[in-house]
Amino acid sequence: MNGREDKKQNDLFFVCSLIDYIARQTKNERKIVVNALGKEELEHLYDLADVYHSENIDKITHELINEYNIPIGTFDNVAACQYRVPTYWDMGKVYHRLITDICKAESKPIIDVLIEVYNSWISDSIDDYNSSMYYENPSYLLASYKAGKPL
Repeated sequence: MNGREDKKQNDLFFVCSLIDYIARQTKNERKIVVNALGKEELEHLYDLADVYHSENIDKITHELINEYNIPIGTFDNVAACQYRVPTYWDMGKVYHRLITDICKAESKPIIDVLIEVYNSWISDSIDDYNSSMYYENPSYLLASYKAGKPL
């Protein structure tokens, strides 16, 4: 443990933030990015997040977009936002907390849960910046996720 939280938790935070950053750059839903990268690359990014964290995020993003042929989409939740736009770091924290809480509750591997979460209904709700879902408290997000709908 170096700092306020476990190193692997910080690595998960970085990977979730990177997913959001790539999605913003390519105007895609987050699940498009997650599925394009695939489990093996997500595990690689998670394992080496401490190294990638010190790299320029634009450089990493450009390399991943090209290597995994992530297309330019039309999903632009930043432009559609009528309020303060959360940063990709803000969104990384939201996803990081939810994924961590699900892993603790269900004893599943982190990358498996990451893929499940980004491909679930809750990701669509969290990424609607005109709703309140992305700034709800972590226990509400976990309970809603488990229930399969907003509570």
